[in-house]
Amino acid sequence: MTQSDDIKISEERRDALRYALGIGGGAALAAAMATPASAQTADNTLDRIRANKVLRIAVLPGELPYFNKDLATGTWSGFSIEMANDLAKLLDVKLEYVESTYGNSILDLQANKIDLGFALNPTPQRALVVDFTNLVFPHPFGAMLKKGLEAKTWADINKPEVKIAVDVGSANEAVARRFAPNATIKSLKSRDEVMLEMSSGRVDCVVNALVLGLTAIAKNPNLGTYKILASPSVTIASGMAVRREQDKRWRDFLSVWVDYNRGIGQMREWFVKGLGLAGVKAEDVPVELNI
Repeated sequence: MTQSDDIKISEERRDALRYALGIGGGAALAAAMATPASAQTADNTLDRIRANKVLRIAVLPGELPYFNKDLATGTWSGFSIEMANDLAKLLDVKLEYVESTYGNSILDLQANKIDLGFALNPTPQRALVVDFTNLVFPHPFGAMLKKGLEAKTWADINKPEVKIAVDVGSANEAVARRFAPNATIKSLKSRDEVMLEMSSGRVDCVVNALVLGLTAIAKNPNLGTYKILASPSVTIASGMAVRREQDKRWRDFLSVWVDYNRGIGQMREWFVKGLGLAGVKAEDVPVELNI
């Protein structure tokens, strides 16, 4: 090994340590990244990102608060873009955007078109083909309540006299039928029909996930208010997905990064900023949101 090789490896180790310390609590990551370049696999995602100086991410047009594209300038913004920008800065790389969908993000990872997929629900089926990072946040379910209707728990709407609208075949319907089976539930073909039922006063509430409820009310405040319902707390995980590979350093690095930014409140700040793009005011974001 030449002196120049020694210097190169030393610099790489210093870089790795700098990145690990930069996110806090990353000692395990620093140790994993300290392996000389010659011993690392060429197909490892983290190595390739750092070598090519490019991080390829899936972007989903119109999926606020996660993604928003300015059609005039082509500029992307949103919760997931804030996350991606921070990762790019930390790794000293540029972002490359690959337009996709929630479902296609998994396929794009498998086809090596992207390095990272955002805002994905870790399901058992997906976990068979890709890896997921630590939880970004538990996406809570609750209800949009008409004006004058008060509810804090599922029991408060689990009554025959309470009319609930949901979109058929969705997670919203499954949650409503599981936790408010005694209510009068109307299953409609689309979210638009659900909102029409709510705005016309034909139902008392709409069971849905927090993002759907908050953004709908931001567009039409006359729909009522949104409440996360408790007893029990009902959530669906929201995470990031990466391509499955034997070397787990890319996944592990992202997991440490997620935990750190959740711990210091940065994730919530980015999330609230993304909701703001959809017209949701910061004071309207429930304090119970665990992000």
